[in-house]
Amino acid sequence: MLAMSGRSWRGPLPPLTESQRVLAAGLRHDVVALTANGPRRVPETLAPAAAYIERELLAAGYKPARQRTSEGDNIEAELRGDSNEIVIVGAHYDTVDEAPGADDNASGVAGCLALARRLARTHPHRTLRFLFFAAEEPPNFKSASMGSYAYAKRCHERGETIAAMLSVESIGYYDARPRSQLYPPFFAPFFPSTGDFIAFAGNSGSRALVRRCVGAFRAQTRFPSEGAAVPELVEEIGWSDQWSFWQFGWPALMVTDTAPFRNPHYHTAGDTPETLDYERTARVVEGLITVTNALVAA
Repeated sequence: MLAMSGRSWRGPLPPLTESQRVLAAGLRHDVVALTANGPRRVPETLAPAAAYIERELLAAGYKPARQRTSEGDNIEAELRGDSNEIVIVGAHYDTVDEAPGADDNASGVAGCLALARRLARTHPHRTLRFLFFAAEEPPNFKSASMGSYAYAKRCHERGETIAAMLSVESIGYYDARPRSQLYPPFFAPFFPSTGDFIAFAGNSGSRALVRRCVGAFRAQTRFPSEGAAVPELVEEIGWSDQWSFWQFGWPALMVTDTAPFRNPHYHTAGDTPETLDYERTARVVEGLITVTNALVAA
């Protein structure tokens, strides 16, 4: 399903607000800190990033908890709501061996940290959890050894109800030049040829969630956005931690700049902080605040 609620923003972006400028600076700071020690692949090299995430959550007023796995620790921060239904906003903090991973996925982690800080003093109706997952990248990719799979499995074993899961996966790279955006087969006729938008992508079972998130984003955010809910036969639709939640029947989607189809530095040593556009990322994160508030309200 490609028909989405609302209309994507087109034309020049409005001037940044002061709040967006502060947010952009914070995103840059987080990305630089997360990439400072190079690739994050095994528990030993994940440890500095995990410690940074934990410190930032503590500073924001949370009591972060760790789920230990053989591949690294998942880190959880919760805002308890009035309902037992749970909304999860998550990002993986590991990388492939050769990459410092600024876009994939320090940008997603920075976005989740920004959301956690902005929402720390709110009282949601649904319980809101921020998750930072280990072991998304190969050789764990799309397997039971993923950090997100271990977490989703534990939620299932506890009988929890996951109302929605948003996987924030590479949100920092944008290119407004013509023909800067590529696609999997058959998608190109339906979407823009410029890589200047944020995408919401889910499987067919998550189509209502995709439409709702796109609609909420477009209603308040003056930034280009696209959405799609398609069968999992389209392999690329499951290229992140949302895949783990689909295995247990929960609605989940990926929020992404579509890195492998846009970013020439994807999974290389060139995926460094200076290649990202923090001002555009700040606009996206502000939009995700709106989306998250809509999901936890009811």
